[in-house]
Amino acid sequence: MTALNLNSIRKDIEERAIIEFNGAPVIKLIFNNQPFNPSNEINFIQFLVEFTNTEYLTQINTNNFNNLSGLITINIFSKIGVGLGTNLTMAQRIRNLYNRVKLNDIFFEPSSGPTVIQNAAPEGYFQSVMSISFEVLESL
Repeated sequence: MTALNLNSIRKDIEERAIIEFNGAPVIKLIFNNQPFNPSNEINFIQFLVEFTNTEYLTQINTNNFNNLSGLITINIFSKIGVGLGTNLTMAQRIRNLYNRVKLNDIFFEPSSGPTVIQNAAPEGYFQSVMSISFEVLESL
């Protein structure tokens, strides 16, 4: 492996979600720096990929290795006033996609959440949030 391409890592992570949520039932996905004006009539998921930490690994061998860590933050929005079920179903689909999975040298940890957010932003939705940590080993 050579130096990591952060856009390739982000693309791999996001494409997995796109493929899943283009299947029935279709759910709108919103990514970083993407304009979106929500309608209270649709459920949607805000999907944010962040790179959080890099460590130089010296215990593996004499080669140069870095461990890149990241976090996926997923905000799940469903119609208000119809209960928690739809929101939890979307969360389960996300959990099934990434829970302890290896995808193109990206290792995903078990998810955290979903945790209910009391004051949804934007208003008019029931919101929960979950997060998934990931790591990528880089060989230089």
